[in-house]
Amino acid sequence: MKVYDCVPGLEFDESTDFDISPCWFQDATHSVPPWTPMFGWFWINFCRHGMQYGAESLSLPTVKGWDWRFKDGGGYLALLLVTDPNERKAREERFKIAIRPLIENFDGIWQGFVDEIVGRYEKLKSLNLDTASNIQLLANFEETIDTTRRMWEIHMYMMYGVYTAFVLFEQLTKQLLGIDDTSPQFHKLTSGFDNKSFQVDKGLFELAKLAQEMGLKDTFLKTSGEKVRDALKSAPKGQEFLKKFDDFMEKEAGIRMERMAEINVPTWLEDPTPAFNVIKMSLERGVSYSLDDERKKREVERIATEKEVLAKIAPEQRSWFQMILKLAQSSSRFSEEHNHYLDLYTHAMIRRSALGLGRRWVKAGAIDNAEDMFFLIPDEVRRAGINPGMFNMRSMVSRRKADWQGWSEKGNVPMIMKEGFTIEEAMKALVESLDPIALKVVVGTMPVARPELKADLYGVCGSPGVIEGKVKVVWTETELSKIEKGDILVAPTTSPSWTPVFSLLGGVIVDRGASLSHAAIVGREFGIPVVMNVFEGTKVLKDGMTVRLDANMGTVFILNK
Repeated sequence: MKVYDCVPGLEFDESTDFDISPCWFQDATHSVPPWTPMFGWFWINFCRHGMQYGAESLSLPTVKGWDWRFKDGGGYLALLLVTDPNERKAREERFKIAIRPLIENFDGIWQGFVDEIVGRYEKLKSLNLDTASNIQLLANFEETIDTTRRMWEIHMYMMYGVYTAFVLFEQLTKQLLGIDDTSPQFHKLTSGFDNKSFQVDKGLFELAKLAQEMGLKDTFLKTSGEKVRDALKSAPKGQEFLKKFDDFMEKEAGIRMERMAEINVPTWLEDPTPAFNVIKMSLERGVSYSLDDERKKREVERIATEKEVLAKIAPEQRSWFQMILKLAQSSSRFSEEHNHYLDLYTHAMIRRSALGLGRRWVKAGAIDNAEDMFFLIPDEVRRAGINPGMFNMRSMVSRRKADWQGWSEKGNVPMIMKEGFTIEEAMKALVESLDPIALKVVVGTMPVARPELKADLYGVCGSPGVIEGKVKVVWTETELSKIEKGDILVAPTTSPSWTPVFSLLGGVIVDRGASLSHAAIVGREFGIPVVMNVFEGTKVLKDGMTVRLDANMGTVFILNK
């Protein structure tokens, strides 16, 4: 008999799930490498809920959100398509009404949600996890679950709203201008906007300036990142600097972690080594926060391009074009900013609550290490939460750890398809769904090989341009310190904590990505070429290789091995 283990009721079962969809896409953007069981439980349950909540709240004409399944640590999704033409037509009329508030007041609606969710975080953080009772710890965990549910409702209502506008705007530009979201002109129309994530990056560079002004440059340069704090404690003005640094971590950057979609890695508040490394890199290589200057260039280009484009639009179509353009322009800003306020912050809260329980359970003898909590799921937490000393959870943790290690070694397939169903059919359904998150974030456009070009890798343009440079393959943020000026970053994907190194890069190649994924957005803001969805970049390319990256063509040529 099938036993549903990590995500009860939502683990992939081919005997029933192919009745829902003949193809299930892997969310490689978020679930590679495989998730730990607890994080998988949170993501599958509540991302699934949020997507259906967002799609129905807005009455999207073509899709009712996604269904999700968990398989060997991977997240797999199927689109819930609206196939009846009459239902599509009725939903389209409701959508026109539902989307209008976002068109008219995006900033107000988003700020209201930010205030709401940050208020929830503050309440969660107000509990001292080390002095709280077991009952209070469990209550905090339950509130964290509810906060995660609400986060995903906000997340997907906003994301479906602004990203649907992005897709609609792309359709308009194809129809009226003959360009799509890989066109430099399209990129100019949607670039040059500040966001909270960029502001946090700027704060790190401001701290680097402060360190230099305080005479602490040599302390940073002569000390490895993990030992910087101890060195600063004994340096002149070091304690003063640390006070400002710690305040910045507590209020702004401390929720960042190496992997946005997991809880098994420390936040910067727990281990500030990555933040110290950014400061050290800035002092060592003279890296400054160049994005303000770049943004001014992007703004000038955007304003000029808007005038140029609007002159080509018929007067009777101009008003709608401008409204959809305005909301589509919010997509890049929201894409980066929601990572800060929603994903990163909520996942930091899940980690915080789980570790608070874990420390208590270690003392009670239920588990060996606080991090063992990541291999349990909420029903098991509830089982032992109030009286952990009465339960031994080691065998469950041990089995799940072994499973997770096996998943990590084996990896997951990019699609699970019913026998007889083809990749071409799957991609056709994806495109016809017009689902903006699948098309522009998670799955993206599939590359088309052009043998006549004789390229070594084929991908999709995320940010235009052509560059030659040396490859640096980076898997985790701990390796970012090896980046030198002009290098071409090669990675499975990128995340907000990687943004500071973009000021050094000549270009970016990522295995997976789409036009509203982090690498593409940040690449456009910095004006560097990005090629996405090459799939095997981290496998084919090695440190030190010289490559020619032609993002306009979506190609990578190895020039020197």
